[in-house]
Amino acid sequence: MKSYRVLVADDHPLARAAISSLLENDSSFQLVGEAKDGQEAVQLCHQLQPDVVLMDIKMPHMNGLEATRQIKKTYPHIRIVMLSVSDDVGDLIAAIQFGAQGYLLKNLEPEVWLTYLHALLGEDENVSRQLAGQLFHHFHQEIRMDEPSLDVLTPREQEILMYVATGETNRQIAERLFISENTVKNHIKNILEKLLLENRVQLAAYAARHGLSGK
Repeated sequence: MKSYRVLVADDHPLARAAISSLLENDSSFQLVGEAKDGQEAVQLCHQLQPDVVLMDIKMPHMNGLEATRQIKKTYPHIRIVMLSVSDDVGDLIAAIQFGAQGYLLKNLEPEVWLTYLHALLGEDENVSRQLAGQLFHHFHQEIRMDEPSLDVLTPREQEILMYVATGETNRQIAERLFISENTVKNHIKNILEKLLLENRVQLAAYAARHGLSGK
């Protein structure tokens, strides 16, 4: 039986310990490293060349989505499974948009985690399709099919929307575009109104659906 080299990226030590303990009980997985943020995850992928990365979405310095984008650009063969406590559709869509192969909620039972990982790695395609179908069915219920098009936004608003899709903060966007943080806030407020959306997560989901994956 093949042993898959796994890198765990999560900014919470207890979460990393729990995941490591789970993997150690299954001979199919070999824990080769732990990262406490997205930047370290990218660095360790270069050093350790894991087969799989279990990547938390919300991390400091560089979030899991941006880390995924960078890793997949350089190492497309590395499989990445996003980890989150959130079941927002925006997280799922953005994760797939950035190249992740899977998505696991942290509140799922350990047995479900292991079953999903085995299926994802090709040991049981039927189970893989079944689990993927359940996840997508759950999230798809949130997706709106009658949303306004990108054409309602100005070029600057579309540019800001693209950066929102990468998970950047208002301050980071302001620094990139050489404008004030308040100007960014006003743009985002206008974008939300034009697209009939309520919050930043919905905005990121919209951006992912329309192919605005960032630079």
